[in-house]
Amino acid sequence: MKKILLVLLVIAGTTGMYAQQNTVQPTVSVTGEGTVTVVPDGVTITVKVENEGKDATEVKQANDKGVDATLKFIKKMKLDSKDYKTDLVSLGKNYDYQTKTYKYTASQTLTIQLKDLSRYEELMQGLLANGVNRIDNVTFTSSKIDQLKTEARKKAVANAKQKAIEYASVLDQEVGKAIQIAETGSGYTPTPMFKTNMALANESADTLAVGEMEVTAKIQVVFELN
Repeated sequence: MKKILLVLLVIAGTTGMYAQQNTVQPTVSVTGEGTVTVVPDGVTITVKVENEGKDATEVKQANDKGVDATLKFIKKMKLDSKDYKTDLVSLGKNYDYQTKTYKYTASQTLTIQLKDLSRYEELMQGLLANGVNRIDNVTFTSSKIDQLKTEARKKAVANAKQKAIEYASVLDQEVGKAIQIAETGSGYTPTPMFKTNMALANESADTLAVGEMEVTAKIQVVFELN
């Protein structure tokens, strides 16, 4: 009889232990968004010197001459050497089916970071006058980008908590501690308008409207519900 009673006590204790382990803690999962706007104070420009012709050597020499002129102009602008670099150098051979001849294309891509937007016009005009014949990308930036990302993340977490409180209040419950936090997305979106065509070389009018850029963050937070 004692053995049976002991077995029953062990089973009852084990069942209670599993019941405690399988207890589900109510939670609420929300995604918060935070946005900070700022006027850019810098710009990154991707440009290309490109030449085409029938002789590979001549094409390469012409392209090197254009790159040399471009780099000399950049140095005259007194930009820091770490603020400009060569990204890609290429020399390709293409067949023209209309003329049934081969053409060679040489190109070099440069990325330039300008930290003083008041010199934007001077830089663009000079680049186009000294060998650059393609402007592939213009991206506006902020020197305070890390600080702005931190601020956006904090706003995103606050927004997530506010959402959780609103959801819980409808159910007459309260939000407890956060048990999981994950960043689901962040970045910045410049919104200025700019011109990138060859007409820049002959224009004296303003070609840059800086506007504002948005720094955003998305944070997913799981809160306990009490």
